[in-house]
Amino acid sequence: MRTAGSRHVVADLALSRAAGAPLVDGNAVRLLRDGGENYPAWLDAIARAERFIHIDSYIVHDDRTGALFAEALLERASAGVKVRIIHDWVGALGATPKSFWYRLVDAGAEVRAFNPPSLWRPLAWMSRDHRKMLAVDGRVAYVSGLCIGDAWVGSADVAPWRDTGLEILGPAVADVHGEFAELWAATGDPLPPEERPDRTALPRQGDVALRVIGTVPAAATMMRLDTLIAGLARERLWITDAYFVGVPGYVQALTAAASDGVDVRLLVPGESDLPLVRSFSRIGYRGLLAGGVRVFEWNGPMLHAKTAVADGLWARIGSSDLNLQSWMGNWELDVAVEDAGFAHAMEQMFDADLAGATEVVLHRPTARRRTGDARTTPAQPSPSVQTGPRRRRTGSGLAAASALRLGHTVGAALTDKRPLGAAEAPILVAGGALLLGLAALAVWWPALVVYPVAVAGALLGLSLWAGAWRARRAPRTDRPAGDTIESL
Repeated sequence: MRTAGSRHVVADLALSRAAGAPLVDGNAVRLLRDGGENYPAWLDAIARAERFIHIDSYIVHDDRTGALFAEALLERASAGVKVRIIHDWVGALGATPKSFWYRLVDAGAEVRAFNPPSLWRPLAWMSRDHRKMLAVDGRVAYVSGLCIGDAWVGSADVAPWRDTGLEILGPAVADVHGEFAELWAATGDPLPPEERPDRTALPRQGDVALRVIGTVPAAATMMRLDTLIAGLARERLWITDAYFVGVPGYVQALTAAASDGVDVRLLVPGESDLPLVRSFSRIGYRGLLAGGVRVFEWNGPMLHAKTAVADGLWARIGSSDLNLQSWMGNWELDVAVEDAGFAHAMEQMFDADLAGATEVVLHRPTARRRTGDARTTPAQPSPSVQTGPRRRRTGSGLAAASALRLGHTVGAALTDKRPLGAAEAPILVAGGALLLGLAALAVWWPALVVYPVAVAGALLGLSLWAGAWRARRAPRTDRPAGDTIESL
């Protein structure tokens, strides 16, 4: 985040260390809203491809939009262009049949599924490839929150999902290809060198500086960066997120910024394709609102964007949601842009979105009031609206992202240490029903409970043995005589 004097240097160093990615200058960027602007740009880039196309998408739906992209890729693969696609194995369940991929493979494309299940790694499926990117010929790249599917273009009866993407021209395109190459190598043989452009060999296309941030499980890179931005913001921090489940550290960073006079706003879905996640989000409203953070619910069918803009200087677009699964469990890809002109465009887009949102407040006001571009109304669920096709996400993601909120809710229900909110009722009802159902099964059909537990225990034990066998066969690193190992 560009600031004045010595704080400028400190902020730049802190951002570089938190992001783990260099600041790359000399780029041109274009802000793309929804599928109506993103998809035509992507298809044009594919049609103009001459050497190689790299696509990484959590889901590619087998629908009209998916077929449109498949035809474009088939044409380029048939013309000799190297087409390489990564999709998430869990994301494809129920969304993309194998026949969809077979057509592309038959035309010469190479398709890889990320992290299919393994008997010897029963918990590995919890780590997912949640990235959404397209890069072509070292010439142009796109990073966004959009998968490929009809939900993002809508229909005559259903509005498109609200989402945001970014087009990049310039040296940073090499960094997007590089992130694809890292994940490609994690799924099989690496890319050939000619498909890994050298950043220094790509010409300048503009004056925008940005960072391409590829994150991996357990690194918490984006969690550190998001928290740091909340600490560095001095005037305003406006955030849009599809699946917000705030952890205490990040919520404290937001409320601390708000208490210092920063205009902190959070825009989240009013209606979600994952209603339980929406319930977890709403549980956290009270702490945010009490701390001075303004919360808005989108009134459209689904808000799927993952963006932030701070102080009219710094902006982020990508695939990372503000929850533990995204921060700690997934492979994600985001772009942080440090450019006043681009940040201004992001703020204008956020203002426009607030015109279609409802603000949530702690207490019922005596009269409606307009603040900024969104009307203030009592805290209450948004009206029901028709939604597009549901976007499939992993059950592990929901469990990890909402673990802390679930613990707080159950603890409050059992100990009566604090009053429960209305938003917590659906979670307690679902949890109570699940436990009662398990209890009934255990009483009437014990085998239905005992046998699955026994099988799970046996598989877990065998997987631990398999891990020990692999560890024993791993190459040993010999140390010279006299070396010591210090305990930490």
